[in-house]
Amino acid sequence: MCPSCGATFPPDERFCASCKMPLVHPSGTAAAGTGQVDDRHARARKIKPQLAEGELVRVAGARNQAEGEFIQGLLLEEGVPSMLRRSAGFDVPDFLAAGPRDVLVPQAAVSTAREVLLQAELIGPEPVGRPVAPARLLVGLLVALVVGAVLIWAIAGRVH
Repeated sequence: MCPSCGATFPPDERFCASCKMPLVHPSGTAAAGTGQVDDRHARARKIKPQLAEGELVRVAGARNQAEGEFIQGLLLEEGVPSMLRRSAGFDVPDFLAAGPRDVLVPQAAVSTAREVLLQAELIGPEPVGRPVAPARLLVGLLVALVVGAVLIWAIAGRVH
């Protein structure tokens, strides 16, 4: 039976044909026949199948695991599946909750996830994580170094 529209389907169907929600079968998801749904199944029911397709894409960064899980909860409320990954280059053992995390979502859910995060003011209007070309960064640093050296030389020349 579909929890959204109430339509019934045979036991081999997993999703409702009209609203795409996961189906609830009397023998399947109840915990030990009590009619209660465990936490894992409750979370899975919230995910919209159309948002679960494609490669994983980074949409936000979190300062630690707790903040990352908070962002995951916001996304899940909108049906967006997500995953946390330890950010590259942070040297802390994996069993610690400290350290930055990347929040990843499937490609199909990127626009929805960015809308949710913009409304929560967790990201800016521009896409997160745009890479800077190393050559462009090097040129910018060299120009800044030359300008700084010229200013110091000019100031030092006036003092003498």
